[in-house]
Amino acid sequence: MLVINCQKEALLKPLQAVVGVVERKHTLPILSNILVENNAGRTALVATDLELQITTWMEANGEQDASFTVAARKLLDITRSLPEETSIGLDLSNEQVRIQAGKSRFSLQTLPARDFPRLQSAEGQGISLEVSASKLRKLLARAQYAMAVADIRYYLNGMLFQLQGSKLIVAATDGHRLAVDAIELVSEVDQATEVILPRKTVMELIKLLGDNDDIVTVQIGANQVVFSQPAFELRSKVVDGKFPDYQRVVPVGYEKYFDINRQRLHQALSRAAILTNDKYRGVRMVMTAGSLRIACSNNEQEEAQEEMEIDYAYDPIDIGFNVQYLQDVLNNLDCEAVRCLFGDANSSMLVTIPGDEHFRYVVMPMRI
Repeated sequence: MLVINCQKEALLKPLQAVVGVVERKHTLPILSNILVENNAGRTALVATDLELQITTWMEANGEQDASFTVAARKLLDITRSLPEETSIGLDLSNEQVRIQAGKSRFSLQTLPARDFPRLQSAEGQGISLEVSASKLRKLLARAQYAMAVADIRYYLNGMLFQLQGSKLIVAATDGHRLAVDAIELVSEVDQATEVILPRKTVMELIKLLGDNDDIVTVQIGANQVVFSQPAFELRSKVVDGKFPDYQRVVPVGYEKYFDINRQRLHQALSRAAILTNDKYRGVRMVMTAGSLRIACSNNEQEEAQEEMEIDYAYDPIDIGFNVQYLQDVLNNLDCEAVRCLFGDANSSMLVTIPGDEHFRYVVMPMRI
């Protein structure tokens, strides 16, 4: 029976949206599959890794309602490889799905839809809010790079998602740097709440969100968060743990600072980074009256030096940082200028955006 009949692009886009959830290494064979459900001409594609589940919907012409699971990456690779403007038909027969596109024919094994594990809806209502897709995407992007990767402190392998009054705050740290940002919501929430979103959830959500003003509905429960739009639903478990008190890490009272063009600083750091030590990736920032010098060397006795004029009229500071940590923040902001604030040569550096009271990035110094 013909389950789906659509154009290549109509299938490719929702497939790409869900396939990132599918793990290449899995304990259950069905977790390498996606669930395809056709109901009255509207088709749902569902992928899960038992912690995170993404559902996308597409319009498709089909002769009969049906559901099955099929290898996610095989279906994606086949669809992606077909010529543009191709009409694709998915025909279900004898535990196989046959794919027809022009004169191309493919046959893939299926597994029963009833065996596909789905995340159940969380009990209780929780808290619900609405935010524009572009605002949420920008908020997450400004902090995601500071999340830890496979840290034994599992609560660092994610992002704090915090509601306070009319503010939505995010924070991420790997113990060496901290990124914090916030946006104002249209209305206040009744009660303050916070959860830790897993790293994978954050990265997949950023991919799903468009740079537009479409509304995203967010539902926060005790152990689950749901982000939804008409085209998709992302349902995720949350990290069970307590996020560090990030407010204690953000320095206050720093008086030494300079403002600099973000792209200019990023380019200078990128050039210097070519000759950093591969293991430690350290650069020195030397501030003197009216001047910033960026310097580094490596084990081969090679050196790089960049010098820029800045508006700086404080005591000289010579301080070292991991250059990747500096590049990350500059690469994920879209502002024209940044402000770099300092205490002394042994203190962290605070990066802010002039005129923006919400964004804060703290990076610890390193000995070079």
